[in-house]
Amino acid sequence: MEVVYEDNHIIIVNKQSGEIVQGDKTGDRPLSDIVKDYIKEKYQKPGAVFLGVVHRLDRPVSGLVVFARTSKALPRLNKMFAEGEVHKTYWAIVECGRLKEESGRRKEDRLKVKEESGEWQMLENWLTRNEQQNKSYAYDHEVPHSKKAQLRYRVLAIGERYALLEVQLMTGRHHQIRCQLAAMGCPIKGDLKYGAKRSNPDGSISLQSHRISFIHPVSKAPIDIEAPLPPDPLWGQLQSLIDN
Repeated sequence: MEVVYEDNHIIIVNKQSGEIVQGDKTGDRPLSDIVKDYIKEKYQKPGAVFLGVVHRLDRPVSGLVVFARTSKALPRLNKMFAEGEVHKTYWAIVECGRLKEESGRRKEDRLKVKEESGEWQMLENWLTRNEQQNKSYAYDHEVPHSKKAQLRYRVLAIGERYALLEVQLMTGRHHQIRCQLAAMGCPIKGDLKYGAKRSNPDGSISLQSHRISFIHPVSKAPIDIEAPLPPDPLWGQLQSLIDN
């Protein structure tokens, strides 16, 4: 477990792929219990440790997760998440065939990252959820039992086979980023459920909750945290194209 920020009221952890945030039917030990044990040991707290779960990440996704350490912070954080006052930015490595085709049609150098990076694109779909499959399906028009899903993305770098995208959610739907990027022809690397060509060796998908920013629910100080990249060298290779 990697703690990237903590104070008296909140703690932010860099979740690893494969960890579950909160207990589920698998019975696997959740990250919330690991964080409780960390707090209990570090601060030598007697008895039960309070910890509030305010949001989650899919099991194969890595990145920043915020927990409330006090009953004062918990309802405030819940309200902030519900009202969009917590700003999350995701990074995703996607299969880039479609993006390369678009770059070619515009006759742009695929490595001119600075030109590409300023161009935010909106995605809007209608998503339905299949509970038995634990999967969402995207449509370009409203269908029965569907919910509107909106996100925006921009290309940070394009390599030979994969591209690095920055994604911001406008709505919060089941598997929204995974489903919408796949629907536009750019499945996330390793995400077999949504059409990736092959799995990642560790069972992860190449989607990270990369940055989170908000006003502290108690102190009102600005919080702006960025996660370190996952250990897969491809993340670093693509990031180096941004820096260049």
